[in-house]
Amino acid sequence: MSKEILTSRIVCAGGMPAIVAKPDKPGRFPVIVLMHERYGLVEHTEHLAQRCASDGFVVVAGNFFFEHPDQEGLAKGTARCDLSDPDAVRFIKSAFDAMGDEPAADLSRTAVAGYCQTGRHPLVYASEFSPTAVVVWYGGAGRKEWDVSEIHPRPLEDVVAKVSCPVFGAYGDMDHIISIDNVRRLRGILEEKHTSYDINIYRGAPHGWLNSTMPGRYRKAQAEAAWADQQRFLTRVLSPERDPNVVTWNFNASVAADYDFTKNKRLE
Repeated sequence: MSKEILTSRIVCAGGMPAIVAKPDKPGRFPVIVLMHERYGLVEHTEHLAQRCASDGFVVVAGNFFFEHPDQEGLAKGTARCDLSDPDAVRFIKSAFDAMGDEPAADLSRTAVAGYCQTGRHPLVYASEFSPTAVVVWYGGAGRKEWDVSEIHPRPLEDVVAKVSCPVFGAYGDMDHIISIDNVRRLRGILEEKHTSYDINIYRGAPHGWLNSTMPGRYRKAQAEAAWADQQRFLTRVLSPERDPNVVTWNFNASVAADYDFTKNKRLE
């Protein structure tokens, strides 16, 4: 990391274990609750937490699947945990609550970040509470996300319509789960409700392209570009000088001219 950070391990109310990463210097910093992909709190997620801390945030990265009996299977991808929206909201809240006694945490400036399977959960949380921003990486817009189910009791349209804070979205044109049409569908709801967003589609990026521990998916150039875009977004929307009465819509897409979602494949 380019900057010194401190890390520790805690247990949030309700039993969720988490790591906390923060800058090793005096001051108060915005708080990010960072969720993980389908694999649980693995090396990749811990790296992201440390990277966010290096960027100037207090980060809480919980194991949101801690109640699942097969943690090893989750990490290997041979098991799956279907986290419900209500449980996700409860765990996110417990992560924020755990920062109540952290001197470095400025809880007046908060964000929730979700990746892949947990990408919808920052939106669900923001539809009920009031974080300053949400961050979604290749999640929250897949075909199944829009359907009501036992774990998704509210239509995604209704969820997104109730989000009032700025939304950052990072997607790839090679994603086999999330089509560009569904990214535009998400964008349309945000615009209809006059909600600020920065949504980006990166050329040549498959699903999971930020994960450097999966060589088949990782795309260094797109990952670095998207991380820089995220940092610019967070710096802007978490600034005390930001005018909350101004709505900004930023949509940037770089897509293959012969784009065909049906031809996108799962990569490892």
